[in-house]
Amino acid sequence: MRRKLETELVAWAKNPKRKPLLLNGARQVGKSYLLDWLGEHYYENYVHINLETSVSINEYFKGDIIPLKVIQFIEASTGQRVKPGKTLIILDEIQSSERALMSLKAFCEEAPQYAIAAAGSLLGVAINRERYSFPVGKVDEMRLFPLDFEEFLWATGKEILAGQIRESYLRMDAMPEPSHQLALECYKQYLIVGGMPAAINSFVESDSLLTPTIQQSFILNEYVADMAKYAPPATTVKIRACYNSIPMQLAKENKKFQYKVVKKGGSAFLFGESIDWLIQAGIVLKCDKIDNAYMPIAAYVDMSDFKLYLADAGLLTMKSGMARQTILSPVEADNTFMGGLVENYVAQSFAASGLPLFYWKNDNTAEVDFVLQIADQIIPVEVKKGMRTKSVSMNIFMDRYEADFGIRISQKNFGYANRVKSVPLYAVFCVR
Repeated sequence: MRRKLETELVAWAKNPKRKPLLLNGARQVGKSYLLDWLGEHYYENYVHINLETSVSINEYFKGDIIPLKVIQFIEASTGQRVKPGKTLIILDEIQSSERALMSLKAFCEEAPQYAIAAAGSLLGVAINRERYSFPVGKVDEMRLFPLDFEEFLWATGKEILAGQIRESYLRMDAMPEPSHQLALECYKQYLIVGGMPAAINSFVESDSLLTPTIQQSFILNEYVADMAKYAPPATTVKIRACYNSIPMQLAKENKKFQYKVVKKGGSAFLFGESIDWLIQAGIVLKCDKIDNAYMPIAAYVDMSDFKLYLADAGLLTMKSGMARQTILSPVEADNTFMGGLVENYVAQSFAASGLPLFYWKNDNTAEVDFVLQIADQIIPVEVKKGMRTKSVSMNIFMDRYEADFGIRISQKNFGYANRVKSVPLYAVFCVR
């Protein structure tokens, strides 16, 4: 599958001053595939070592991490020659070996001629920071998210449609109605399939919206297994409770995360650590509330008020049991969870584009779903699941903070009126 991160990976491979690469991201987002692709296309050969399954190499890292000795052991274990700058060494599931993570610092300082890339899915929660230091400043870090909607279009053979969407966004000109309807249909498919590569592959191969559920169930089960593997038993119970509450949190009219939904009498003291675990594991995305919309908006975060989204909308659909026919129906359903699912999709898209997640709420009832800071502009964003696009809160925001314009995301076509850019739900990937 074609991924946007390929450009950054190729630039890293061609950089003579590169450091060891650390590719982070949640499980099953395609990290291993991308590194194999890089090794196959931009190196003479590559050596892929899975530290969860390569027991002998994992054990070796518990002793020596002197780069030359590590290289010699890898060659002996795999039977493959490792040439400086010509061979890509891939250390997969590096969270399984804290000493292997430490070795990246040694490679950076003592053997920069070797190309080494590591992939990990739970680095934020699996590493014992009291015993081992993270190689800060000694690695080039990248993060991979699930495929966004544009990448989904590429994977399903609709590159031309993706290009038309970008062109219409740049001009703010309406898409031709047939293209607009096709894009909306693909967007609804994405809400069901999501951005996990295995689920998309299943959809492409079968042309059925039923088959991806097998892969989605497997991924959700892996997440639960990781909670038990990388957290103490007492904490695991609380992590699962927070995780299981997310569909219920997003089904509320007020999407703010409420501890009482997790457990009666719940509090930040009881569940704060569990939420941090889910964020660090890349399973959820956090959207912080801001009190004011002045630059920089991160300086005005209300730490006690936030929303949580799953990192993939397809997994949310699967986990919630949302009916596929409700998503696909041309009739706009009066369903509050559908609004939460659409909001989750937008949050996922913004995160994949590198946009921090914030929302705004005043002392009364006005609330703006997302607030973006792009360059020197503060941009309010309202999300609507269908064609009803009344945006009272956004108008209050723009008047109070003198915003140049706002963005309204809905099923309506592109357009611009009264300082509001109308962006179709299928074009969120263009906002960056």
